Amino acid sequence: MEADKDISLRETSLKPEFERRLASMRANMRSAKQDAALLFSLHNLRYLFNYSGEAAYGVVTQDELVIITDYRFSEQAQEEAQQANIAARVVCRDRDRQSLGQAIHVELMRRGVQNCWYEAEHVSVGIWNAIVQENLGVTFMPSLGVLEQQRKIKDAWEVAQMQAAAKIGDQALAMLIPKIKLGVSEREIALELDYQMQKLGSEGLSFVTILGFGARSALPHCIPSERRLREGDLLVLDFGAVVNGYRSDMTRSFVAGRADSKQAAMYDTVLTAQYAAMSVLKNGLPAQAANTAALTILKASPFAQYAGLGLGHGVGLQLHEQPFINAVCTDTLRSQYVVTIEPGIYIPGYGGVRIEDDVLITDDAFVRLTQAPKNFELAI
Repeated sequence: MEADKDISLRETSLKPEFERRLASMRANMRSAKQDAALLFSLHNLRYLFNYSGEAAYGVVTQDELVIITDYRFSEQAQEEAQQANIAARVVCRDRDRQSLGQAIHVELMRRGVQNCWYEAEHVSVGIWNAIVQENLGVTFMPSLGVLEQQRKIKDAWEVAQMQAAAKIGDQALAMLIPKIKLGVSEREIALELDYQMQKLGSEGLSFVTILGFGARSALPHCIPSERRLREGDLLVLDFGAVVNGYRSDMTRSFVAGRADSKQAAMYDTVLTAQYAAMSVLKNGLPAQAANTAALTILKASPFAQYAGLGLGHGVGLQLHEQPFINAVCTDTLRSQYVVTIEPGIYIPGYGGVRIEDDVLITDDAFVRLTQAPKNFELAI
C-alpha cells in the first residue's frame, strides 16, 4: 500500500544538508586513510559544493574545500557556495600558464597530502596521466564511487526538489494530452512537452524526451521522428523535468482511440506488474525481490518473451543512479532511496507499453512522487 504522506517544497537553508553530506564524505576518507579526495564529477561537485557549472574540479580535505576552475566560472562557483553557506575556497586557474596537474599540486602540497582518493570513473586517461606526472609524491587511490553510494540516500531537501520536478512533469503532461491528435508527429508532440515543462520552470530536460508511435513504441529509447499518429497506434512517452539539478523520470503509455484486445491485455499486464512490484516496496527489501514481483506477472502472461529486462533504477542528480533494480542486483532498498518502477513489454514490429513512476522508499512502504493519471485510451 502506498504511504499516505505529503512532501512539500520548503524554503530552507541548505547549510545543514551540505554539512551532513561533507561530514559523511570526510568520515569515509578517514576510514580509508585518505588525506584528500579529488572530484572530477560535475554531479558530485553539485552534491558537495552546490556548483552547477562546468570545467571545475574539487579538492576535499578534513578541514578545507577547494574548487579549481577558471575565469569563466570562478564568480559563479563563489556565489553558489555562498548561497549554500559553504566555506569553499575558489581557485581561478590561468589555463595558459598553469596546467590542471600543477594547480592540483599546489593544493595538495599546501596540506602535505600523501594519500589521495580520485574519481577514476570520471576522468580521462590522458588528463589523469598528466596529473600524476605533476604529483609524483602523492599516492593516489580510486575512490570507487564512494559519493555515488552516499547519494543513494536522499535528504529531505533533495526529495523536495525531485517532488517539484515530478509535479512539473505531471502538469506538462496534463497540458499536452488534449493536443495529441491524429496526424501530429512524434517530434511535434515531444517539442510541445519539452516547451511546457520549461515554461513551468524546469531547468532544461531531465533527458532527451522518448516518444514512439505504433511499431516504434517497441523501441525502449525511441528518439522522436516525423512519424505521424494514426488511429489505433500505441504510444510510449518517457520524459522528465529538472529542479535545482534534481530530475524526475516518468513514462505513460497510450493508445490512439479504442484499444483492441491485444493492446488492452498488454497494458493491463504491465500495470499489474508495476502494482505487484510496488506492493512489496519498503525499507530493508532486497531490490531483486521487487524485480521478481514484477517479472512473475510478466512471465505468466502471453507476452513473456517480450518482457523488458530490469525493473528500474535510482534517480537524483543523474537520471540513472544506484541502485539498478534487476535480476542480478545485490542492493537492499533503504528509506530515502528514490527509484523508478518501470516494467515494460516490447514487441518488435508491433509496439510496446511501459509505465514508470518515481517512488520514495519509506520505512514500511513508499511515496509516489509522479502523480499523473494512467488512462490508456486517448480521445482523438
